[in-house]
Amino acid sequence: MLNLDRIAWQPCNPAVGGPAKSQLVHEVDALGGEIGKMADRCYLQKRVLNASKGPAVWALRAQTDKLEYAASMRRVLEETPNLYIREGMVTSVEVDANDEVCGVSTFFGITFACKAAVLTTGTFMNGQIWVGRQSMAAGRAGEAPSTGLTERLVELGFETDRLKTGTPARVDKRTVDFSGLEAQPGDDEVRWFSFDPAVQRPREQLSCYLTHTTPETHRILRENLHETPVYGGWVDAKGPRYCPSIEDKIVRFADKDSHQIFLEPEGRSTPELYVQGFSTGLPERLQLALLHSLPGMENCKMLRPAYAVEYDYLPAHQCHASLETKRVKGLFFSGQLNGTTGYEEAAAQGLVAGLNAARRAAGQEPVVLPRESSYIGTLLDDLVTKDLREPYRMLTSRSEYRLVLRSDNADRRLTPFGRQLGLVDDRRWQLYQDKQARIDAERARLEAVRVPPNHPLAEAVEAVSGQKVPAAASLADLLRRPHVHYPLLQRHDLGAPTLDFAAGSGVASAGETNGSNGTGRSVSSSSNASAAVAAEAAAAPAEGTGGGEQPPAEQQAQQGAAQPLTAAEQEAVEIDIKYEGFIRRQAKQLQSVAAKHARRLPDDLDYRSIQTLSMEAREKLSKIRPRDIGQASRIGGVNPADISNLLVYLETRRRGGAAAGDPSPQQQQRQLSRKAQRKAMVAAAVGAAQGSNGEGSSGSEGGSSSEGGAAAAQAAEAADAVVAA
Repeated sequence: MLNLDRIAWQPCNPAVGGPAKSQLVHEVDALGGEIGKMADRCYLQKRVLNASKGPAVWALRAQTDKLEYAASMRRVLEETPNLYIREGMVTSVEVDANDEVCGVSTFFGITFACKAAVLTTGTFMNGQIWVGRQSMAAGRAGEAPSTGLTERLVELGFETDRLKTGTPARVDKRTVDFSGLEAQPGDDEVRWFSFDPAVQRPREQLSCYLTHTTPETHRILRENLHETPVYGGWVDAKGPRYCPSIEDKIVRFADKDSHQIFLEPEGRSTPELYVQGFSTGLPERLQLALLHSLPGMENCKMLRPAYAVEYDYLPAHQCHASLETKRVKGLFFSGQLNGTTGYEEAAAQGLVAGLNAARRAAGQEPVVLPRESSYIGTLLDDLVTKDLREPYRMLTSRSEYRLVLRSDNADRRLTPFGRQLGLVDDRRWQLYQDKQARIDAERARLEAVRVPPNHPLAEAVEAVSGQKVPAAASLADLLRRPHVHYPLLQRHDLGAPTLDFAAGSGVASAGETNGSNGTGRSVSSSSNASAAVAAEAAAAPAEGTGGGEQPPAEQQAQQGAAQPLTAAEQEAVEIDIKYEGFIRRQAKQLQSVAAKHARRLPDDLDYRSIQTLSMEAREKLSKIRPRDIGQASRIGGVNPADISNLLVYLETRRRGGAAAGDPSPQQQQRQLSRKAQRKAMVAAAVGAAQGSNGEGSSGSEGGSSSEGGAAAAQAAEAADAVVAA
């Protein structure tokens, strides 16, 4: 760690989540990770993005208190058993005669022996900051770069390249006129990244504000494009496509006469405002004039200038999906070193790298997350399969299975697997089991309880859906209709009471409460109402049938007793029911694809000698060295005909037996165990999609270098794994 005071520091926007990124955070949390809990503890504001769309793309976003976040995360790391933090600049990776990592050395000549090492260098490796034509060596503002490590990695045979990112100016909120700006308050109903109710405590929310660029803003930018590092020509590193600088926006979208700019607080105890969407490489002398051209900012004072930062990275195709490098065994890469951008992507990689480093130090097999199992699996597969030459950002469109891989079922997909790996403690496991039992019981109740056609709920459903309700329809049937949501059931006392863990006591509240469940917790009258409706429906014969075909009234009444659920659990039940057909279809597709793509490719396969492959396919396959047919099919330049020819070659080689060289018994056993692991993880994702508890799945957790270290210590209690940042 270069600077202990900058553990979990958020150097750009202090925010967590957003489209696809929130799914990563939920998945990290489902495996016992910290980033979601930190965001829940330290949030300034929370909002759900894409709320008008389907649940597959709902995205929770939290503005966080940057100072509180870093202090809280450091405290967690310092209290983690078997994790020791040391400040220093790593300049060399030590490798033995077997091409296995055996230690890391610092600038001051200290060598730390290890069986596994994780490099998470962020933007520090030969970092260079640019403000206009002025530059200085730095990883980020006010912090020295990491030097010497790139050169050592090149000596070891790794390919390196340069990327660029940037951050906008910070301004003093006391000098901003908010009276004419549009306030962007947080959501009234606060949602949570973590599945742990212990961190679900509501706080006072701060507003963000919306302003916009003006013709004067655009004039200043157009007249001074030559003063920026990229358009001036003295920096040619690729920047993030999905987070462009303001000058990039002016050039790319020349037809637009205005762009939205958000003013976002950086903390409760600091006057700094983050000017989102306004990063620039202009000289500092022009930045203040640019800020003054924005409405509400005419008299603002700039506290920190915007800057661009250029840094070294290593294309991640040099890693396996476990994030262990192909050249040096026991050496793992994570975060921006692999070409990604964003705290959430770093967190996901941090867990996988830290977990697998700990497993290697303990002599265990690595964990590989299938693409079909999670957004984390999709992220890792993209990184190690595609030859990326610009900063990678996770998007919902990158996952082919986003209807199955939702935020609400992340724990159903991943927590059992985390439990197997030792990432989920007894308390979290019990919370998970209790939650799934409540969801399963409520879904069974909704399928069992039937509503008479003359019931007020049936009439309300007909009104909102525009469809007639058949006789004795179940509550689940009603939820499947368009525009019918769980709160409608609650308004008619037919939904479950709401457990409010955030209130601190777990007290249930659902409208007017008028009873007790015998535990001292108040419950609404919906349990009694559900039983009454069930009995009434049972007594009334269904249309076209005899009364004897219905279950006995007492049985339906017993099924109709609703147990309290949290709001998130109520929503999960509704999603499972409402989208059941679509989810089942995608689950079948997932199973089919996983079966076809799971065939392992031999580690020693010489692709250049397979004459039936195109020349481009031979080059790409030799460079990436995919682990299975699925990964091979996703490599750019490898077409379906190449995959078919590759399968024919493999079958011919298999039949050739000894001529092609049979794998050793140890290799066969390793391939079988990996295949079984993949099947188990895909089965868990499918099970979650179908509303089951799941048996085992895949996922990961972590974050920055510090979070990767915590995962490593927690996963195997292995003190021989070293994380170098």
